[in-house]
Amino acid sequence: MQTKHAWNDGWRYRPQYRPGDETDDCSGSDWHTVQLPHTNKMMPYNCFDEAEYQLVSCYRKTLCMSDALHGKRVYLDFEGVMLACEVFCNGVSAGIHEGGYTPFSIELTTLLCEGENEIAVKVDSTERTDIPPFGGVVDYLTHGGIYREVYLRTEEALRIENTRLVCKNPLQQPCTLTAECRIACDDALGDAILCLRLKDAQGHLCAECEQTLYLDKKGRHQAVLCLQGLTQLALWSIDSPVLYEAELEVCAGGLRTQSRERFGFRHAEFTPQGFFLNGSHLKLIGLNRHQEWPYTGYAMPRRIQRQDAVILKEMGCNMVRTSHYPQSRHFLDACDELGLLVMEEIPGWQHIGDLAWQAHTLQDVRDMIERDRNRPSIVLWGVRVNESQDHHSFYTETNWVAHELDDTRQTGGVRYLKNSELLEDVYTYNDFSHNGGRKIFQDQKEATGLSHDVPILVTESNGHMFPTKRFDHEARRQEHALRHLRVMNEVYRRSDLSGALSWCAFDYNTHSCFGSGDKICYHGVYDMFRNPKWAAFSYAVQQSPHKKPMLEPMTVSSRGERDGGGTVPFLVLTNCDFVSVYKNGRLVDDFYPACEMFEYLPHPPVVVSHLIERDHSFGLGASADSRLRDFLVKRLSKDTLMELSSEDWAELSLIAESGQADPQELYKSAVRAAGGWGEAEYTLKLEGYVDGECVCVREIGERKHYCELRAVPDSDELYAFEDSYDAVRIGVYALDEKGNECLFTQECVRVVIDGPAELMGPEIFPLASGASAFWIKTTGQTGTVRIQVIGSVHQTACELTVK
Repeated sequence: MQTKHAWNDGWRYRPQYRPGDETDDCSGSDWHTVQLPHTNKMMPYNCFDEAEYQLVSCYRKTLCMSDALHGKRVYLDFEGVMLACEVFCNGVSAGIHEGGYTPFSIELTTLLCEGENEIAVKVDSTERTDIPPFGGVVDYLTHGGIYREVYLRTEEALRIENTRLVCKNPLQQPCTLTAECRIACDDALGDAILCLRLKDAQGHLCAECEQTLYLDKKGRHQAVLCLQGLTQLALWSIDSPVLYEAELEVCAGGLRTQSRERFGFRHAEFTPQGFFLNGSHLKLIGLNRHQEWPYTGYAMPRRIQRQDAVILKEMGCNMVRTSHYPQSRHFLDACDELGLLVMEEIPGWQHIGDLAWQAHTLQDVRDMIERDRNRPSIVLWGVRVNESQDHHSFYTETNWVAHELDDTRQTGGVRYLKNSELLEDVYTYNDFSHNGGRKIFQDQKEATGLSHDVPILVTESNGHMFPTKRFDHEARRQEHALRHLRVMNEVYRRSDLSGALSWCAFDYNTHSCFGSGDKICYHGVYDMFRNPKWAAFSYAVQQSPHKKPMLEPMTVSSRGERDGGGTVPFLVLTNCDFVSVYKNGRLVDDFYPACEMFEYLPHPPVVVSHLIERDHSFGLGASADSRLRDFLVKRLSKDTLMELSSEDWAELSLIAESGQADPQELYKSAVRAAGGWGEAEYTLKLEGYVDGECVCVREIGERKHYCELRAVPDSDELYAFEDSYDAVRIGVYALDEKGNECLFTQECVRVVIDGPAELMGPEIFPLASGASAFWIKTTGQTGTVRIQVIGSVHQTACELTVK
């Protein structure tokens, strides 16, 4: 039987490789004990020199020969090493791997000896131009080290390799599940019994079949098993991601081995009329994701990788693109389990290298598809280097390889070119037409240059067109959200468009020639610490209010924040039917979604156009007061009161005359009622209503006393050690008396930890726009972790349990 054990703790590491490091003593002070996943250089949040992690380093670990290893084939399985590595066993090279994003295995069997065996991994994390994604300048960083997990695997002389599961059309039941695999044996074993079992998520047997295969010689034998007549299968979908397990067992010559693969029955297709999942039309709304965090770069364990998928799903996205490389299997596992569709693509950014470089890319295509082709979440293979030029022979081959390995999924190739040669099944392109004006996307014929319609998916928009920080001016952060709303509105409007995956989910580090001058691209709807910008709520509120009612005002509610002053109009992102606004406890009005602005969105924003209470008295008498309020509401819905036209003055004068008032004095009174400059501070209460019932309430206002520092962990339980260390994010928020973030608070805080955990970053850091976050990791022990976050004004604490 196969065995597989995590091999991630107790590594020794030195950031400078020297000849002889494969076998020399590694107990010196320049060697450090580390756990995997590991980043080869802990970097600052921003303003650093990326050359610091572009180094050649060495990892060492001792493998003791045990009874469990005798007579077995022994492998080390690496999930990901950036960028290239050579593995040594007792000073002898066991194998080389080039490429940072796909898994690989190194066999140690013939190099092992009795007693202790020294395993060394020489890791080259430089930007080598002969290995994708390099060759040109890349708009993201590739943090180095053994940044994903490693496993020690043993195999018998009988093995199952490269299982592929296929159900061509599960919509037509009864249907057939086919399992294709290779049976490898070290000797001729004669008759082998192959068994395929399908089990549901609870482990109940749904169906099984059996057949005989004659293993007449050493080597690999192709095997195909078919489970026919399958009925009553639950389909995998974005709302009900039902997963099954296919268990394949082989018995021969007194040996037995098994493999297990998760699988979901679903049918996905891109057509000229849009995308269809299980026969139903689905508009694809999503974002691109980089696998990067502050300080640790790429190196994060299972929980943190999965949490990004949770964020995207809870935000209302139904699809994500793994830009611009295959990403952690933990992230993809979560996509399978949550019902988040995936476009997975090969490494690269604009550059195509020579034939050797292209051979690397073809291998990336193979490795990516063979690793992930049984995942129901993946509906599109990205087989073109992101934003590269057309290359007929190269991309003919990448498409051929993809279809040869998986003929159940379509291919796409992300370009920014108009009229680019279409060799893929889906025309996937980055459309940055929207710059704040009326044009959102190119029409299909403008983009493709084709006279006929083809399946089309926008794979990037927004992003660098309008980089936005959490601490930017209110108007910029609001426009950032509006641009994402306009893109979504266009997706829902266009019948020929499968969807759009905007750029991007999270801010990320980059090279000096990109980004905002501090090595960060502020293109995300979340910052790098996974704190949302207003644009994130643009997506979240498109979900049904019956699932989760939401209300997020896009204003700092301060008369000095805007150019020229004032606080209205402001927008409220919400999925409620309408929003009632109260000013200092008195009803202002009921405000409804701006459907005329966003005709096709499920939930357009609400525009709060004025703050004049319904019962406000101007001292003119009931009739004139009502006329004046109506006039002001109408006027404020179009513009401010700062400059009235002659027609406005004429109407205001008639109202003043009917109430026997002076027009100039009445104008001053109107400005005060509308919330003029320098008037008394106010508090607003916003109530969101669904089906006539108040379902959510927010209070905002001009009084913003920083009265609380709060630490909020994403989970209060961790595991001391599973496959690797566990980790958790803890958000830190400066809050006012109404529970809102104090957006102008920039103080530094210090983190103090007591218990079996340690920080993954600096202990002192600033709050940016009233918020930040930090991550802690387990140390292998159980117990209670007490965390203090200490600021100059306030402090807070939280506790977590490590099990």
